[in-house]
Amino acid sequence: MSFFSRHKTELVDPEHALPGRTERLFHLAAKHKVLDAPVETDQAPAGYDVAIFGLGCFWGAEEIYWQLPGVWSTSVGYAGGHTPHPSYEEVCSGRTAHTEAIRIVFDPARISYADLVKRFFEVHDPTQGMRQGNDVGTQYRSAIYVTSPEQEQTARELTKIYGEELTRRRLGDITTEVRDAPTYYYAEDVHQQYLAKNPHGYRCHANTGVKFPAG
Repeated sequence: MSFFSRHKTELVDPEHALPGRTERLFHLAAKHKVLDAPVETDQAPAGYDVAIFGLGCFWGAEEIYWQLPGVWSTSVGYAGGHTPHPSYEEVCSGRTAHTEAIRIVFDPARISYADLVKRFFEVHDPTQGMRQGNDVGTQYRSAIYVTSPEQEQTARELTKIYGEELTRRRLGDITTEVRDAPTYYYAEDVHQQYLAKNPHGYRCHANTGVKFPAG
């Protein structure tokens, strides 16, 4: 096995990660292509909250969430790795340890964080480790990056419930990482709302058929 292919499915350590850069080298569009909101939302509006997930290719993941009532803005980016301000090509090399992530700004009065997490589990396979379907690499791993103790409690409780349902169906063990939200780096503008710009573009997400138990 070559160095490149081996490290596509093994997380690189900080000492061997790409060095990155001190600042972003590109500009983002001011407005979301679908929602009437800014793309860059480092500070959520008062009363709103932020969720960050990794669930495979971020193009389709973002599309799923911008359609939900109560979601104010979405973006795609890179999170969970070591390389500051990475490029898409660097993340895909497997030498940054980042996952392709989506950042969701939502109104908790209209949609709960728990509903976002449930949707997360039901539209991808959280048992596949460093891949999602035909997409192989550390950047496709399943991840929930929490921004508060309340989010962590909800995420861990729902991960346990969904994991028990998968076990009951003999579908494998959850490999989703649940951890405090790391630095989130916005992806290049071409990737933001990609499927709104390219309606016939690549999608890998679908309802898995495994729903949360009632109650």
